[in-house]
Amino acid sequence: MTSPAIDPDRLEQEWEADREVLAELVANGDKPALPRAIDVSFRGPPEALDELADAAEELGFEVLESEAADDGGDPYLFLEIEQAADEASIRALTIRCIEIEARFGVEYDGWGCQAQTGKRK
Repeated sequence: MTSPAIDPDRLEQEWEADREVLAELVANGDKPALPRAIDVSFRGPPEALDELADAAEELGFEVLESEAADDGGDPYLFLEIEQAADEASIRALTIRCIEIEARFGVEYDGWGCQAQTGKRK
């Protein structure tokens, strides 16, 4: 399947936010090359989120949960993927998520993860 074209301005907007999160992780002692669970969220009509949830495994994600929106709008779907959090890996993830946004008619709402220091907690 051909990936949907993505808006370069949309990618730049997301990448700017991504760089801030990556800098915060490093400030907290993160070792970006260490794999970890990264959650991503999407917001949209329930039917579109159901379709995305059904395709999640094929796309390399695991479904975490769905959640009603606090504002009474469209619900959220949270997915998880295991990967590193270095710049190249996160940029590739962001591109995939923007492509998912276009393919499924949902809104990509960002990613998050815990800093991985390599030390046991």
